[in-house]
Amino acid sequence: MTDQIDINPEAASGEEQQNLPQVAIQRIYVKDISFEAPNLPELFSVEYKPQIKMEMNSKSRIVADDNYEVILTISVKAENEDKTVFLVEVQQAGIFLLKNVNEQQLQHTLSVMAPETLYPYVRETIASLIGRTGFPAVQLAPINFQALFIQKMQQAQAEAEGNAEPNPEATTIQ
Repeated sequence: MTDQIDINPEAASGEEQQNLPQVAIQRIYVKDISFEAPNLPELFSVEYKPQIKMEMNSKSRIVADDNYEVILTISVKAENEDKTVFLVEVQQAGIFLLKNVNEQQLQHTLSVMAPETLYPYVRETIASLIGRTGFPAVQLAPINFQALFIQKMQQAQAEAEGNAEPNPEATTIQ
């Protein structure tokens, strides 16, 4: 005997369609921007070989029924000869509709899919801000949010089992 599965979504009843998981972007926006270049114009006269450090953090909260705000915060600091060239911090945010999802799907979407969606926007904003200083724009490398999520889950499991020390929330990339 052969089992048949109807993959035609139009064939599903109205009630079945209402219960299907739904994920949709409602809005994407800049929540906060901070930029400092405390040692300009003096640093224009020295050789530019900056040390770039980046920190990243993501957080989420429910804002209305099935709507979640996700905020991806990225800070980039450049130092040249022990002097700060610039410090930029951008909070790129979005509102995401997440309906009929289980807890695992919710956590994955808020920790992986939403930050992956926001990251190109924050990269462009940071590159544009830095480019306006007169220094070359910094192009942030792609980030594997799936790998970071798995690492965070493994760390939480190890902490729960008492095998590891707590890890700070922010991810630092150099």
